[in-house]
Amino acid sequence: MTERSELQPDQNLAQDTLAQDFVQFAVDCGVLRFGEFKTKAGRLSPYFFNAGLFDDGAKLGRLAQFYAQRLLASGMQFDMIFGPAYKGIPLGTALTVELARLGHNVPFAYNRKEAKDHGEGGTLVGAPLKGRVLIVDDVMSAGTAVRESIALIQASGATAHGVVIALDRQEKATEGGQDVNHSAVQYVRQQLGLQVCAIARLDDLMHYLEQHKGSDLQDVQQKVRAYRERYGVNE
Repeated sequence: MTERSELQPDQNLAQDTLAQDFVQFAVDCGVLRFGEFKTKAGRLSPYFFNAGLFDDGAKLGRLAQFYAQRLLASGMQFDMIFGPAYKGIPLGTALTVELARLGHNVPFAYNRKEAKDHGEGGTLVGAPLKGRVLIVDDVMSAGTAVRESIALIQASGATAHGVVIALDRQEKATEGGQDVNHSAVQYVRQQLGLQVCAIARLDDLMHYLEQHKGSDLQDVQQKVRAYRERYGVNE
C-alpha cells in the first residue's frame, strides 16, 4: 500500500464536459432538484442538492468516478483521505475504492460524532491520520464541517491539505446571521489555506440550464440567475 498520492493532471480531460455530465447525472438521480427550498441560511433557493439521494451502489460508484476524475484533473497531492461524519463517510469510502481501482491506493479514515468508550475507543476510525490529508464532502455551506475536520486532523499531528466537494454553490456565506462578501469555499481557500476543488459549480448548473432553455427548465433558469445575482460571490 502506498501512503502518498500524487495525481497528475489529465490534459485530455474536458473539465466543462465533466461538470455538465455531473449536473445531468445529479438531475437524473433526483439529487439536484428544482423548486423552492429554504437553505440553512434562511434563503429561498430555486434548487436543492441532496447527496444523500446517491443511495445505491450504482449511483455511489458513478459519483466516485466523478470525484476521482476531478482530482486527477486538479493535480492535487495528498497522502490519505478523511471523510467527516456523516455524509463524508460513504463519499470518502467510495472515492478511496475508486482511486485504488485507478492505481492510487491511499489510506482512509473517518470520525464518529460521539466518542466510543469501549473497544478501540475514541472518535477516529480507520487508518491513522498522518501526512497531507484530503477531506471529502458533498457541499460546503459555512465551512463548519471543514473547520471541525481540521481540528481533528491537526490534533493527530497531520496536515489538512485540501478539500474535494461535489458542488460549489458559489454563494455568500453568513456570519452571525449576516451575509458576508465571500463564499465558504473562498474562506477555506483564503483564510484556512486549503486547496479546494469541486466537481461542478453553480456556474456549471447555470450553463446546463442555458442549454435546456427550450425545455420546461426555462423558468428555473431565470430563477437561478436571479438567485445568483442576489447571493452570488465574485470569483
